[in-house]
Amino acid sequence: MTKPRYHHGDLRAGLIEAARRLVEAKGPERLTMSDASRAAGVSTAAPYRYFADRDALLDAVALEGMERQRHAMQAGGDSHPPGSDAAISAIGLAYIGFATRERGVFRLMFSLTRTHARHPQLLQTGRATFGVLLRHLAQRDGVATDDPSVLARGLKLWTFVHGLSFLLIDDKVSAMEIPLDLPATVADATRRFLRDD
Repeated sequence: MTKPRYHHGDLRAGLIEAARRLVEAKGPERLTMSDASRAAGVSTAAPYRYFADRDALLDAVALEGMERQRHAMQAGGDSHPPGSDAAISAIGLAYIGFATRERGVFRLMFSLTRTHARHPQLLQTGRATFGVLLRHLAQRDGVATDDPSVLARGLKLWTFVHGLSFLLIDDKVSAMEIPLDLPATVADATRRFLRDD
C-alpha cells in the first residue's frame, strides 16, 4: 500500500485527520502518537515536528472539532430570522447533530484534559462557539451578549442540548425505548426556556 505523499503544510493536517479518525474509532484515551503516525503513513518521528506530545495532537483535534461545530451552529442560526425561536432551535439541533456525527471528537472537546485550561485558543474557540447562541439571544432582546439574562438563558439552553447530546451518543434514549422527535423536542425546550422568566 502506497504511503500518502504530503506537501509542505499538509503533514500537520494529515496527522490531525488521522488522529480524528482514530479518536472516532476507539476514543481519545487510546490514541497514541505511533498510532497516528501509522494511520497517516509517516514515520513515528514525523508528528513531533508539529506536536510536542499526544496532548498537543489531541488539542489540535479538539480545536478543529470546535470550529466545525461552531460553523454548523452558525449556519443553522443564520438560516432563520436573527433571534427567532426557529434560529435558536436550529442552533441547538446543529449542536446535537455534531455530537451524534462526531461522538469521539465531541467527548474529547469536553473531556477537560489537563492541557485545555492552559490552551488559550481552545478556550477562545469554545467561547466563540457559545457566542453563536448568545448573539441570537441578545438580538432577540435588544441587549448586549454579556447581559445577565442572556447568559442565564444561554446556560439553560446549552445545558439542555449538551445533556441530550450525551444521552443520544451513549444510546440511553434508545435503550430506554423512549420515542423522540428531536426537532419537536428541541423546539419545545427552546420555547419554554425563552419564556421562562
